[in-house]
Amino acid sequence: MTNAIYLTTTEPFSGKSIFALGLMSLLAAKTDKLAYFKPIISGGKKEKDRRLDLIKSQFKLTQSYEDMYVFSRKKAIKEINSGNEAYLIDSIIERFKKLQDSSDFVVVEGTDFIDTTTNVEFDGNIAIAKNLGIPAAIILNCSKRTVPEIIDLALATFKGFVNRGVQVLVLVANKIEEDMADEIESQLKAVIPQETLVTTIPMLLELSNPTMGEIRESLDAELLFGENLLTNRVDHAIVGAMQLPNFLNRLGQNTLVVTPGDRGDLIIGALQANVSRSFGKVAGIIVSGGIPPEPSIMKMIEGLETIVPILQVEAGTFQAVTEVNRIRARIAPGDEEKISIAIRLFEKWVDEKALSERIVAFKSDTLTPRMFQYQLVKRAKEVKKHIVLPEGDDDRILIASDMLIRQNVVDLTILGVRESIETAIKRLNLSLDLEKVTIENPETSSRFEGYAQTLYELRKSKGVTLEMARDLMHDVSYFGTMMVYKGEADGMVSGAVHTTQHTIRPALQFVKTKPGVATVSSVFYMCLPNRVSVFGDCAVNPNPTSEQLADIAISSAESARMLGIEPKVAMLSYSSGASGVGEDVDKVRKATELVRQRQPDLKVEGPIQYDAAVDPSVGKKKMPDSEVAGQASVLIFPDLNTGNNTYKAVQRETGALAIGPMLQGLNKPVNDLSRGCTVADVFNTVVITAIQAQEALISKIDPTPSESGSSAN
Repeated sequence: MTNAIYLTTTEPFSGKSIFALGLMSLLAAKTDKLAYFKPIISGGKKEKDRRLDLIKSQFKLTQSYEDMYVFSRKKAIKEINSGNEAYLIDSIIERFKKLQDSSDFVVVEGTDFIDTTTNVEFDGNIAIAKNLGIPAAIILNCSKRTVPEIIDLALATFKGFVNRGVQVLVLVANKIEEDMADEIESQLKAVIPQETLVTTIPMLLELSNPTMGEIRESLDAELLFGENLLTNRVDHAIVGAMQLPNFLNRLGQNTLVVTPGDRGDLIIGALQANVSRSFGKVAGIIVSGGIPPEPSIMKMIEGLETIVPILQVEAGTFQAVTEVNRIRARIAPGDEEKISIAIRLFEKWVDEKALSERIVAFKSDTLTPRMFQYQLVKRAKEVKKHIVLPEGDDDRILIASDMLIRQNVVDLTILGVRESIETAIKRLNLSLDLEKVTIENPETSSRFEGYAQTLYELRKSKGVTLEMARDLMHDVSYFGTMMVYKGEADGMVSGAVHTTQHTIRPALQFVKTKPGVATVSSVFYMCLPNRVSVFGDCAVNPNPTSEQLADIAISSAESARMLGIEPKVAMLSYSSGASGVGEDVDKVRKATELVRQRQPDLKVEGPIQYDAAVDPSVGKKKMPDSEVAGQASVLIFPDLNTGNNTYKAVQRETGALAIGPMLQGLNKPVNDLSRGCTVADVFNTVVITAIQAQEALISKIDPTPSESGSSAN
């Protein structure tokens, strides 16, 4: 068993970042005690190593930056030239062992192959891996190589490590042409022993081509406009020197325009083309020759709503284009789009199960927020579900939709006017592919009349006429809920611009509750630094009865189990055990007994105070014989006032991530957002809704609700 791996390559710009990000993401789902270590870095104290900065930022490592390396490249070369190789290796081993002892897993990265011969770098990486006693993951740069050249490179590199006593755990043929993947993998497996995992990863333009921010940094250019769009990717650059009509014909997707600063017509033309549906996206503009645009042009630009990055350089036009073509793309800290693409690429092409089996088998008892979120998304992807989002006119919904589709988490229907949504997507600079999303306008939908007829049949006993049903079906909440009821969507998430009552009323009227459940309630998954707790009910029932509290507790325990959390239920009150008296504490005591009667195998304690429920030392003192005290994972609040304020206090004071509210007890999943929700809230709630829809219990329920379910007039 190993708890470390050495990532190395044979030349610069081989794409180690993709494998490093993917591997760290995989490991982060298993433990929060991760370390990243690069013995020899390219930068120094003043200029940080790019990849260390990226990994530390993305995975919020507790290591200090200084603990992530031992030597700068300059210092290492000095020690080697002075004959102090032993000191160099000993210092690296000492630092590594400290990290190994304090971590569940250490990812070690090799050198960058800069400013020295490749043979020296190659031998140095073998020496470090061998002296650390850990296996290697070799990432090969296969760009612009033929299949025979790739096989020869792989075999030579593999033998170089193995013959020097370093086990190769995984060999990655990176930056290949995707249509060559099967042939390359097949030929590699024929020459590489099966103990080594062989995999291929194709080249993607999104990762291979630079962003406007990278171009700005490389050219040391002055930023005139568009700071918020520096993440725009540049796929190709054109020189703007011709007349405007000819210039516009040359604009492709993600184009960088390089033009003299006095060509205001081309600058304005490019900016207008960018907001037009008739042209591709303009990534940015470089004004060359040290000439800024005329004041009148600058004033016109300032009045535009969407402005792509405009950079100014002293170099001439053709020199600027030449320099742009030399720029290498990188993945920078905070570049969430590139980071997400890299991790998805790893997940798609690398057999994570096979890699895990070869690396290490270990289990951590700690469930951190990052681990929890990773597991949620993984779970949602297992069986993709179709979620409807009624509020397509809200920017947060569209941004979250972009993230969900890019990560291939769910299928989506967004309700709204297609033209308005398309305009918003362009304004927000999103890459949301509308070919992968269904846009449905209730006003013009072919489903409208059938939905109205169904609603009329379901509600005519409550006095609803067909005309009233048609009026209601114009409401996006009714339309979206009917999609779920009819099985044309698996779940609905709404509430970003609508009240809770507006969101859940249709569900209560005709989706109704599960058999045996009388109370619709909610839970929040509270992602605390070292655990995830389930809080219920913090959003729906203002002053529940004992019977309703029992319903909430049982439903919340099921919600905990659904996401792999062992339910240990604490029925909260201002008193612990039998000491307290009064109407409020008696209500909780009765609810606890009802839970025990209905679910004899469920671990439940109540009444119990919050500190006794979650703090082991307090729980042992106050209730020493309890199976729940001090280790509760499900906390049931006695009323909405207490629950809502407590979850918000915990969230604000501890920095905990609150995922929810998730409604429980309905026949099919319909979930409510807060009107103050963030994009992350929307994303997480959709993921939770998809997981609810996967549950076998939901899938087996007859879509026709029983009259025993609750209803709302």
